[in-house]
Amino acid sequence: MNQPTSKLRQLKAHLAEAADLEAAAAVLSWDQETFMPEGGAAARSRQLSTLQRLAHRAFTRDDVGALLDDLAPQFDDDDPLSNDDAALVRVAQRDYERKRKLPSDLVARLAQTASEAKEAWKAARAEDDFDAFAPHLRRLVELNREKAEAIGYGAGGDATPYDALLDEYEPGARTADVAPLFEQLRDDLVPLVNAIGEAEPVDDACLRGEFAPDVQQAAGEEVIRAFGYDFGRGRQDRSAHPFTTSFSTGDVRLTTRFDPQFFGAGFFATLHEAGHGLYEQGVAEELERTPLAEGASLGLHESQSRLWENLVGRSRAFWRWYFPTLQEHFPQQLSDVSEESFYRAANRVEPSLIRVEADEVTYNLHVMLRFEIERALIEGRLAVKDLPERWNAAMDDYLGVVPDSDANGVLQDVHWPMGAFGYFPTYTLGTLMSVPLFRQARADLGDLDAQLARGAFTPLREWLREHIHRHGRKLQAADLLERVTGETLSAGPWLNYAHEKFSAIYGL
Repeated sequence: MNQPTSKLRQLKAHLAEAADLEAAAAVLSWDQETFMPEGGAAARSRQLSTLQRLAHRAFTRDDVGALLDDLAPQFDDDDPLSNDDAALVRVAQRDYERKRKLPSDLVARLAQTASEAKEAWKAARAEDDFDAFAPHLRRLVELNREKAEAIGYGAGGDATPYDALLDEYEPGARTADVAPLFEQLRDDLVPLVNAIGEAEPVDDACLRGEFAPDVQQAAGEEVIRAFGYDFGRGRQDRSAHPFTTSFSTGDVRLTTRFDPQFFGAGFFATLHEAGHGLYEQGVAEELERTPLAEGASLGLHESQSRLWENLVGRSRAFWRWYFPTLQEHFPQQLSDVSEESFYRAANRVEPSLIRVEADEVTYNLHVMLRFEIERALIEGRLAVKDLPERWNAAMDDYLGVVPDSDANGVLQDVHWPMGAFGYFPTYTLGTLMSVPLFRQARADLGDLDAQLARGAFTPLREWLREHIHRHGRKLQAADLLERVTGETLSAGPWLNYAHEKFSAIYGL
């Protein structure tokens, strides 16, 4: 056995151990959000803390660093898409250097505090009691500041501790790049929302009424099976906040929630989470138990969920295929509704309180205000006690609506209770990525609308699997996007799509 092969095998064995521990923690976290009884909360926090500490130690062992130092020079010139080992060494070295800066004790404290905070958030949200959650959030903000300082975030006038957190979810992204991109979006979106508000409103009454959650779930699962989500390697359950988690390519789980009085919320959340699930199920099996076996970034991950939810699931072609079947599921509610009326209802634009239920146009405004607020929290420009007031003012400024409660305002998202600061911008970054990817798929696959209109989703899914999913983390998202589409990330393609689509719907 030659030396590089031997060292690669040693490295992969160490990384596999860390991956197994992280997967075990993910199973416990999934259970906490779905089936765990209330009495298990305290023990679960300790269990997650222990597993995260052990996973961190396994990944940051001295001998892992030594192996990476020995192997890295041998793969400097290799293309990561054609050489899995080169990609593995590059990504593992990045992760090692980042994780090595974090003390295991800090990792454990973050895991335990976040687990406890999630339980406090659930209760506070149910009781509309921000003050009960505030101490947990204050501690998470402090720990994330500590984390950012440990990792480091560069020098220069535009460097910010928020960069260290953003880089965890969108490797290579910087606040100085994201902020002007979001400003461009906002400058365009606010006038578009105002113009739509002055147009004749779209009636979405057909989405409202009595829609049994079990039937909603059956309809959603019927569609995502057609998309190609494999229930032999996954399942869907219900949780307070929709999410997707992967324990391996053979076990990728979705959750959602259903509103008995509003069909759109649960259905489109199901399509959204299925986009994440398809990505995880599409990662090449040979990448299992390595740092490569996940999406290139959360932004690219979000491009997949937004693509299936919006570019497919809210398209005319999709409803040409599925609306007759949906009428069979809900004959009393939909038998007298036309396909065109339902399509328009599914694409109604109206400023609203809840991000996960927002339309395509206003959704990004929800993300931008969270980006601004969490930056201010991490940078010390906003105190936790002032958060509800700042949230409500931002909602009024961005969307012209003010929450009627903290449960429908600052307490609506699970991200901050999870300690996931820096996550929110990836939603809009992914939205922007989705359009050039979909446009390239359309160019390569021919009449994509005709395929969608007859429920033929396999060509699109396999195109995404070939160009995006199977590669996992071999390339950073920006590099993979450019390789596939020939474009760098910008707001233009998505803005053009939005103006064309919604000008037609609203007669602008």
